[in-house]
Amino acid sequence: MTTQQPTGAAGLRIEDPLACRARQVPDKRAAVELTTRRTVTYAQLDALAARAGGLIQSMISTADAQPRIAVIGRNSLLQLAISFGCQRIGAVFTPLNWRLGAAELCAIVEDCAPALVLYADEFASAAASFAASPDRHVMPLEGANGFETRLASTHPVPHVAYPGETPAIMLYTSGTTGAPKGVVITAANALCASLNFAAVGDVGGDSVALCDLPFFHTIGLCAISRTTIALGGTLVISDRFLPERTLTCLGDETLGVSHYFAVPQMAAALRKDPSYDAAKLARLKAIFIGGAPLSKQLIDLFLQDGVALVNGYGMSEAGTAIHMPLDKQAVAAHPGAVGYPAPLIEIRLVGPDGADAPAGEAGEIWLRGPSVTPGYWNKPQETEKAFVDGWYRTGDLGQRTESGAIYVPDRLKDMYISGGENVYPAEVEAVLAAHPKVGDVAVIGVADPKWGETGVAYVVSRDATLTADELSAYCAEKLAAFKRPSQLRFIEAIPRTASGKAQKHVLKQTRGTEA
Repeated sequence: MTTQQPTGAAGLRIEDPLACRARQVPDKRAAVELTTRRTVTYAQLDALAARAGGLIQSMISTADAQPRIAVIGRNSLLQLAISFGCQRIGAVFTPLNWRLGAAELCAIVEDCAPALVLYADEFASAAASFAASPDRHVMPLEGANGFETRLASTHPVPHVAYPGETPAIMLYTSGTTGAPKGVVITAANALCASLNFAAVGDVGGDSVALCDLPFFHTIGLCAISRTTIALGGTLVISDRFLPERTLTCLGDETLGVSHYFAVPQMAAALRKDPSYDAAKLARLKAIFIGGAPLSKQLIDLFLQDGVALVNGYGMSEAGTAIHMPLDKQAVAAHPGAVGYPAPLIEIRLVGPDGADAPAGEAGEIWLRGPSVTPGYWNKPQETEKAFVDGWYRTGDLGQRTESGAIYVPDRLKDMYISGGENVYPAEVEAVLAAHPKVGDVAVIGVADPKWGETGVAYVVSRDATLTADELSAYCAEKLAAFKRPSQLRFIEAIPRTASGKAQKHVLKQTRGTEA
C-alpha cells in the first residue's frame, strides 16, 4: 500500500488502551450490552479480547503479516472484544456494512481478501457467498460451534505494545468512482482519533456513552466506542436505533448516560417520538451530531429543552477533525457550523489557486496529523491522488468566519449524505447505466426533510417501454436502500460539457423550475 502522509508518530509503540485500563481499573464497569443487559468489567473485557485474539490466531495462516478479519453483524459486546483481539495479534479488524446488498458485500470481501469472515446468524445468507475461497475461513459468531462458544476453551494471547504504524482497522467507504475503498486506520490513527474526540467531547473516566451507531462507521467504532474505552469510561452497546428504547435508555438512572452521538435524522426522530421527554436528556453533556447537514430549526428545538446539539465534522480517513464546543451559547450563535479544529489535527482551507482561503471564502478542507490515514488498501493511485505534500484532501468545502468557526457549505465531490450514509452518484449511475433500456443517466442529491438528502436520477431512455417502476425494482436488486434514488425523472438528454462531464448544476437549476 502506498502511503503519502507522515503519521507524526514514527517509531512510537502503542500501548493497548484496553489492556492499560484493565491494569488501572480492573473492576470498573467497562461495557453494557443493551439487548442482554450483560455487563463486563475492564478485566473481563480484556480477558475476552485476549481469548478472541487467541482464537483468531489459531484459525488463520501466519503467512500474511496483516491479515484482514471481516465481521458482519450488529453491534455487540463480542464484536467489540474481537476488534481489540485483532489488534493484539497484528490483524486488521474489518467490519462490514450489513446495510449493503450481497453483491456489494461480495465486492468488498474480494477486495480485502480476509483470512477469516465472522458472521451473525441474521446475515448467514450473505456470508454464504463469501465461502468460495479455499484460503478463507467463514464462521458463525453464535451457535454450538460458533466463535463465542469456542472462546471459553481458547488460550488467550499476551498483550504486547506494537508499532504505531501497524494497521489495526479497515473501514470501507465508497469512492467517487463508485468502487469501495478500504480506509486503513493504524494503531496510532485510532488512538489519536480517540484523543481528539475525548478533547472536544469532554470524555473521561466518569463518562457513559450510548452507541446506537453501527461499528462499521467511524462514529460508532472510533469516536464513541474506542474513545470511551481508551478514556476509561463505560460503553453502552446498542444493536440498533429504536427511538423509544433510546429515550428509555437515556433516562435510565442506573446507566447514567452522559454522551450520545447521532446523525440529524436520529435526533429528529427522538424529538418526534411520543415518549419524548426533555427530562430524560438531563444527564447528557450534549447530543453530538455528525454525518449530515444540521438545520437551525432542529438546533433551536433542542435548545428550548436545554440540550445542545453539538455539531462536528469527521470521516473514516481522519476521525474527528472539527467540532463545536460544548456550550449552548456557542451552538446558538453559530447554527450549522461544524466548529473548530480538534487538538491533534491541522486544518487548511485551500482555494483554487492553492493558497489558503481568507475568512468568508470557501476552500477545500485539507487535513494533516497523526489521526489521518496513511492511505487506502490496495489502491496506490487513489492514495496518491488524495494527498498533497502530506495533506489529505477531503473533497469538501469549508468556510471560516472571522471568529474561526468553520462551516461546510458544499462539497467539491458530488457525494451526498442520506440518513447519515455517504452516497456517491457515480456508483448509482453505473448501476442504472447497466440497465439495457437506459441510454444515459445522471444522479444528483437534493434536500429531503426525512433523510437530510436523497437522490434524484435523470434518465434518458433508449426504449419507450421503460418505466419508473421497472427501474425502481432494478435498483432494489442492485443497491442498498439508502443508495436508491427516491425520484426517477425521464428527460430527452443529459446536459454535458464538451469533455463529456454531466452538468449537474444545470439539472439542479432545471429541477428548481419543475412543477
